Amino acid sequence: MSHFLRLSLAPAARQATLALALLACAVPGRAQDANNSKETLTVPLSAPGKPGTLEVGLVFGYIHVMGYNGKDVVVDASFRPKQGGRRAEPAPAGMKRLSSAGGLNLTVEEKNNHVEVSVEVPTQPVDLTIKVPHNFSLQLTTVNNGDITVNNVSGELEISNVNGAIQLTDVSGSAVANTVNGNLTATFKSVSSGTPMAFSTLNGKVDVTFPGNLKAALKMKSERGEVFSDFDVAVDKAANKVTRTSQNGLTRLSTDDWTYGKVNGGGAEVMMKTMNGNIYLRKAK
Repeated sequence: MSHFLRLSLAPAARQATLALALLACAVPGRAQDANNSKETLTVPLSAPGKPGTLEVGLVFGYIHVMGYNGKDVVVDASFRPKQGGRRAEPAPAGMKRLSSAGGLNLTVEEKNNHVEVSVEVPTQPVDLTIKVPHNFSLQLTTVNNGDITVNNVSGELEISNVNGAIQLTDVSGSAVANTVNGNLTATFKSVSSGTPMAFSTLNGKVDVTFPGNLKAALKMKSERGEVFSDFDVAVDKAANKVTRTSQNGLTRLSTDDWTYGKVNGGGAEVMMKTMNGNIYLRKAK
């Protein structure tokens, strides 16, 4: 890590909605396991070749999104067995299974290049691997049992996790990403000029790589870690700001222990924060 500078100063054509529902149940000719079903959906866009938006919200499961050279959105869904849930009973001899208890619906809606993916039974773990055209903005959230990864996408990225990591690779545009328990890593090919960005976790590192021509006003803080960078950062060495608040005759003094600085003369704010972990601001090689 010797090559890093320590920055810690102090401790439209189609308007109708396309709705596709998949029943996750075993049918003749498929694997007879209702608790481990896989499905694939191909969703045509209203305006192929134009920017779009993908919105996904899960409670249990991972989300993997990758940009590709196609014109459709392709959703691969894998339903995991519920922890402690009842597994499908084998069919009696000479009989075929026609339905399953606890069947699940995955719904994908498309309107004006906005694609929304949702699960009708939120407690069912679902893993999603989704291919989108490169020029696509993302709104992705999950809570448990999975990471969120994004590869080779350009747009406005809003990524939220709770118990899992976030990894953005070869992305362009801007990002607001946060998790609670997990590392947050990102590698940008290019950034949107003048757009603020934020990266935060509670338990984990924040590791972000930007192009060397990044212009940003930095605001960084690690409660129990260090801040490092190999950018030439003009660090604001002014004394920490002291805030006074009075209530019931008592005065409380608190200090602002953020690390502030500018890269390439400054620009839109880039905030990076963690409590338990280090922060790495890297310059692309």
